Amino acid sequence: MMFTTAQIFSLLFLVLGPFKILGPYARITRNATPQFGRQLAVRATLYASVALLLAGLLGQRILMSYGIPIPVLKLAAGLVLFLVALIGIIQQFAPAEQHDAEVKPPTLAMAMSPLAFPAIVTPYGIAAVITFIAVCPELSCQLTVGAMVLGIMLLNLLVMLVSRSIFKVLAVILPILGAVLGIVQVALGLMIMHNSLKELLNM
Repeated sequence: MMFTTAQIFSLLFLVLGPFKILGPYARITRNATPQFGRQLAVRATLYASVALLLAGLLGQRILMSYGIPIPVLKLAAGLVLFLVALIGIIQQFAPAEQHDAEVKPPTLAMAMSPLAFPAIVTPYGIAAVITFIAVCPELSCQLTVGAMVLGIMLLNLLVMLVSRSIFKVLAVILPILGAVLGIVQVALGLMIMHNSLKELLNM
């Protein structure tokens, strides 16, 4: 049982979407001009998009060279997604931390770090992209995954560009939506592991 298009998009949206970007972006651009904020958002989006597509292509070739069975890849993806979602839910109860970006003067170099890496491009996000491309049986499926990644990156860019004007609304909606979808991610991770284990037992 392969991933459906809806499952792939949902999981990529959960691990690469705008839920974790708003805070870092708002801290960096708090005292910056709107022009700087736009430049920062565009650069971070470009860096993240290129990094994810390269990671997907290179990672898929590496996995193929090892001859890892598809059910094992799916099981690993489900485990990673489950653990990441669980950690995210637990971290909601952790005390707030102080961030260096709050005291450092903003520069465009921050588009690379900390905005593109690790706010947008997380290790588990890279793992999800590599796995989904690797389990795709056809080029059209791989291109679909790539298009989903680029679409989510454009959505992240849009959220950053409008965050100044609707920050209060986004600050309330995104954490709530992220918490709800985090539970969904836990369930999807468990479902993927369950299906993968059944495939392994039937091999």
